[in-house]
Amino acid sequence: MFPRIDPNPAPVVQTNTENSEETPLPTMLHPLVEKYKDDLVAQAEQKGIDVVITEGHRTEERQKKLYAQGRSTEGNIVTYAKAGESYHNYGLAIDFALRTEGGDVVWDTQRDDNGNGKADWLEVARIAKDMGFEWGGDWTNFKDYPHLQMDFGLTIRDLKRGERPQISEYADE
Repeated sequence: MFPRIDPNPAPVVQTNTENSEETPLPTMLHPLVEKYKDDLVAQAEQKGIDVVITEGHRTEERQKKLYAQGRSTEGNIVTYAKAGESYHNYGLAIDFALRTEGGDVVWDTQRDDNGNGKADWLEVARIAKDMGFEWGGDWTNFKDYPHLQMDFGLTIRDLKRGERPQISEYADE
C-alpha cells in the first residue's frame, strides 16, 4: 500500500556545497512525512484508534526548551537531543499520542480502546513502520515511544552539514 523508504536511496539529497553550515533549517514537515502523518491518522481511525499528533516540525528554540526540561528547568527529561540534533528540527519527525473517548490525550502504551486484544499504541507503531517510519520505541538506548521519523538515509551529521531530502523526488507520491 505504501512504498517503503529505501534507507540508502539513490540521489535523494540536495547539498549546499558552498557553505553547508548556513543551509537554513526547514520550517515545516517534509511533504512525504506530512502525507504519511495524515495517512497514519486515517489508517488508525479505520482500526478504531484516535491518534493525535502532538509534535511535528520543531524550531531550534523549542528544541532548546525541551532539552532544558529536567536539567535547568522543572520537569522530566524528555529528550537527549540538543537544538539541531533532532529529526524534528529538519521536518522529518512527528510525535503521537492517543485520544480517549472522553477526549483526554494519553501516552498509555497498554491501552486497548478498540477492544481487539492488542495495545493501540503498538498497532499505531506497526502502521507507521509499514509506511517507512522508524519508531523510537525500537531504540535500545532511549525508548521514545511517541516518536516516529523518516531519515531518508541521512544522519543528523549529514543534516547539520546542509544535506536535505529532495522534495521533488517525492512530489508524485
